Amino acid sequence: MATITLDVPADLAERLLRTDRDLPQILQWGLREYDSLGQPGFAGGAEVLEFLASLPAPREVVALEPSAALQARVAELIEKGHAGTLTDAEAREWEQYEMLEHLVRLAKTRALQRLRRSA
Repeated sequence: MATITLDVPADLAERLLRTDRDLPQILQWGLREYDSLGQPGFAGGAEVLEFLASLPAPREVVALEPSAALQARVAELIEKGHAGTLTDAEAREWEQYEMLEHLVRLAKTRALQRLRRSA
């Protein structure tokens, strides 16, 4: 474990102090997001996240499917992963897609629960 000292704006410092137990995880997520900036291929992921952020109806969430471009990129990464030829950047990109898939599965599960309750 290492100690890091940072100078941050007061409002951010207050927020960080309230989440001190979770700070390592928050920083890890933030660094993943930061690393994804400008990476090719993750634009499809951004589209999915924007869709979910729009708070769609449960039926729309259940019907959500990846675009052809996103499917092609994921297939390419899977192939490279099996061949053992993923670059470090592609491995990070793959991790992002795994996280995105997890979020979509959660959203679809909750949407299905809501649909069942309303039926």
